[in-house]
Amino acid sequence: MVYYYRVLTIAASLILTFVATSLFFDFVASDDLDALDLFRVGLLAITSFGISLGATLAFTGLFVPDRKRPPSAEPASSRRTAILVPIYNEDPVATFSRVSAMHQSLEATGAAQNFHFVILSDTRDETIAEDEERWFLRMVEESGQDGRMFYRRRSVNHGRKAGNVADFVRRSGGHYDFLLILDADSLMDGETIVEMARRMEADPKLGLLQTLPKVINAKSWFGRSMQFASWFFAPSFARGLAAVQGSYGTFWGHNAMLRTEAFAACCGLPKLSGKPPFGGDILSHDYVEAALLARGGWRLRLDTDLEGSFEEAPDDLMAYAKRDRRWCQGNLQHTRLLFSPGFSPWARFSLVQGIMAYLASPLWLAFLVTSLMAPIFATDPVYFPEPGMLFPRFPHVDTTKALILLATVAALLVLPRLLILARVSGKASDRGFSSAAAVAGSTIVEVLWSSVMAPIMLLFQSRAVFQIVTGADGGWPVSNRDEGVSATEAWAGSWWMSVVGILALGVTVAFSPDLLPWLLPVGVPMMLAPIVIYLSSTPASGRAGRRLGLFVTPVERRAPSVVRQFRGVLGRWRGEPVLPDALDETAGPVRAEADVVG
Repeated sequence: MVYYYRVLTIAASLILTFVATSLFFDFVASDDLDALDLFRVGLLAITSFGISLGATLAFTGLFVPDRKRPPSAEPASSRRTAILVPIYNEDPVATFSRVSAMHQSLEATGAAQNFHFVILSDTRDETIAEDEERWFLRMVEESGQDGRMFYRRRSVNHGRKAGNVADFVRRSGGHYDFLLILDADSLMDGETIVEMARRMEADPKLGLLQTLPKVINAKSWFGRSMQFASWFFAPSFARGLAAVQGSYGTFWGHNAMLRTEAFAACCGLPKLSGKPPFGGDILSHDYVEAALLARGGWRLRLDTDLEGSFEEAPDDLMAYAKRDRRWCQGNLQHTRLLFSPGFSPWARFSLVQGIMAYLASPLWLAFLVTSLMAPIFATDPVYFPEPGMLFPRFPHVDTTKALILLATVAALLVLPRLLILARVSGKASDRGFSSAAAVAGSTIVEVLWSSVMAPIMLLFQSRAVFQIVTGADGGWPVSNRDEGVSATEAWAGSWWMSVVGILALGVTVAFSPDLLPWLLPVGVPMMLAPIVIYLSSTPASGRAGRRLGLFVTPVERRAPSVVRQFRGVLGRWRGEPVLPDALDETAGPVRAEADVVG
């Protein structure tokens, strides 16, 4: 069945790519074809495949049977699991609040004795390191679990996160059957963790079990739009991905359980020859580790029915782009691993997908630039045909063909979301959303907001690719989780986008005014990038959207117990009141300590 879904999905993606490319070829062939036109056709063909694949994965996820595995009737696994929490200059109060909440959630299952928490610190800031030790000791003291909670800080952080996990496996991995790998912002329900261990024990050849983390605790408009997408759209895309991948599943680096034996035998990562950005430590290690596990004969599975898996995400576009820059460098490193011996065809295909996820942006940018240049270089202008005309004019755009092409591309981007809305909206209340009308409004606004963000991310990613191919190493930046971005920072980080947008629109008006309507949706967001980035990053923007009923997710309407426990511990440790689950923050604080901390 997996091969059926895989062949069907890839074939449908190729057909959609062919349709879009054929429409564009017909569009440019209305005038005499030249080398620039053929170059643009090639660019569109390459970039359209990624969009088409995303659309077909969503379609597959909508119509594939939802394989919900009932909770196992077997007793909790007696195998021992290490819950690894790698950290690097993180806020220790927030990190250990999550660990404390997960510990309490595991205690409620009655199986906590089989799970040990291990904090793996790569922190370089001595002040933060001292705070880590202090808050770790407080957490252990309050929990009374000094035999199940461990903290280690490396003196030399070679290999970054992957190296830290590998060090632990070499030193202590023999004590554990399974490893649950988290990020510093990960949060998982105790029942989910126990169920994952059961599933690992039930399938001796299962090397990796990946969950679908959903975003929580977003505050800004930008963050809340991502949070809504992770709750409403992502499950359908993930089901499609799981159906296509089968036992050659993916690894996203966190909120996943691995078999220690498999990881130790297969996942030793090489240090790439040469200097960064293409040499040195492998940054995007998760996809490589998945390929290595599959090469070793282990099964990898994405179980989308596992709920209770959460993460946090950047609350502003600047922080998101900063994290994306690191991922971009890691994915482009994979160009050196594509022909590694023993990798399965699907593993190689997944690596190519990851590479193209970032190369697509400069390719789209090249397509836009060449499309703007095409009327100038492909035809003879009529110079100054009217008195007072300052610039030459070029032949008109065939509006009908342009509209057909635009509608095709828009359908690939928007139709999957609308189909998800049509399929899920009738069950919105059952899935924890407030109403069908609320999710419909949020979907429409999210589509519009995504169209505003897309040109900005196109420039961020194009710049990142250019920096990497010219030898600039992004290093290992600290994650910005709560600080937000000021107006000054937004301007300093994106003023150049305004220049690009102004130049693009100016050249269009001067030389190809008929193209202006088609370029406005791209040029205007670029021109207004500093304003968009700043306003969408403020907590006030998030509150405004929430008052309008936009991007409201089930976790805000009725938070799972582990989320309430995390908020309770964090609020108590910070000396702040804990807000209730209700969306109306004016309801006043509640005391959660009695329910959260024993």
